[in-house]
Amino acid sequence: MQSGWRVGAIFGIPLFIDTSWFFIVLLMTFAYGSDLLGDGFPFLLSAVVGLVMALLLFGSVLLHELGHSLVAQRQGIQVNSITLFLFGGIASIDKESKTPGQAFQVAIAGPLVSFFLFLLLSVIAQVLPAQPIAALMLGRIADINLVLTLFNLIPGLPLDGGQVLKAAVWKLTGSRAQGVRWAARVGQLLGWTAITIGIYTYLSTQQFQFLWLSLLGWFAIRNAGAYNRVSDLQDAIGSLKAKDASVREFKVIDATMTLRAFADNQILDEEKSIVYFAASNGRYRGMVSPKDLRQIERSQWEELTLENIAHPLLDLPHVREETPLSKVITDLEENSLQSITVLSPADAVAGTIDRGDVVRALAKRLNFPISEAIIDRIKEEGAYPSGLQLAAIARNSE
Repeated sequence: MQSGWRVGAIFGIPLFIDTSWFFIVLLMTFAYGSDLLGDGFPFLLSAVVGLVMALLLFGSVLLHELGHSLVAQRQGIQVNSITLFLFGGIASIDKESKTPGQAFQVAIAGPLVSFFLFLLLSVIAQVLPAQPIAALMLGRIADINLVLTLFNLIPGLPLDGGQVLKAAVWKLTGSRAQGVRWAARVGQLLGWTAITIGIYTYLSTQQFQFLWLSLLGWFAIRNAGAYNRVSDLQDAIGSLKAKDASVREFKVIDATMTLRAFADNQILDEEKSIVYFAASNGRYRGMVSPKDLRQIERSQWEELTLENIAHPLLDLPHVREETPLSKVITDLEENSLQSITVLSPADAVAGTIDRGDVVRALAKRLNFPISEAIIDRIKEEGAYPSGLQLAAIARNSE
């Protein structure tokens, strides 16, 4: 679920503001206003100019993220939102680019926008000598855009330079996962370096602003680690087939059984919901849903058999045993399915898969311990745990 407040849309892309954004705007307003007060400007004017500069800065960040987003849209990638938050902004895209060249284009677009703003604002500031405040504001925002350009080109995830490095390694090795891992490792190394330098410099100088560098380092480490985890999940999803996640949590019942016998001997005896498949003469006749009984008059329950209400297997949402798990995950989400049937080459039922089965298979592949209680809860709720964006990851694994 998208956090923050929606404040509009740009080129059809929803724009959100995170709660942390208000804190950093106040902080920057105070910082810029204090500088102007030191230069002799009145308090009210300094506060207003400081606020305008803070908003112009985030306007620059917004244009930076818009650069990424518009290039992604040109590649046919859906951009879900742009969010402004404590550390700047982030564009949420539906999936990654298909080739390293396209990934490079998306990554470099943001820094190019920031560099263009630096050039444009610098020129405008130079032709406004009669407006010292306006020239000062534009000059500082121009310098900040140059800093944004250079900072974002640092070659480590989650920065744009890390995305460029990912694209380069992807191009050289032919593996997107290798690109992510290299860029994430560099991002983590840079993050620890920033934390070390920030803390050491603060202890040496007692100047609070150096702790901001450590905070940025922590942010880089956390996000680089997230990229690594996503890459591991992509690898796991890409290596698994439907047969690796399918389970035989279903019952095969006699297709010649009457609806009355089915209701009395099966449904009433079961403590939890079960998938039923009807078979006769060694052949599957289809899936039987207890819900279908409600559509039939009880007076007919003694006459009709399960074969009369069975849904043919090939008419059901189904996949084959060799179907990639990524497609299973995508089908479950896009079609809002509770579970999906897995068929053998002979069109027999090999198993079923729901979201709990997907999580269990991935946890096993990643050697990640997970309790059956959690699996049961996922099955019952029909939803993955909050924050586990398997559908988006699966699309990038196909």
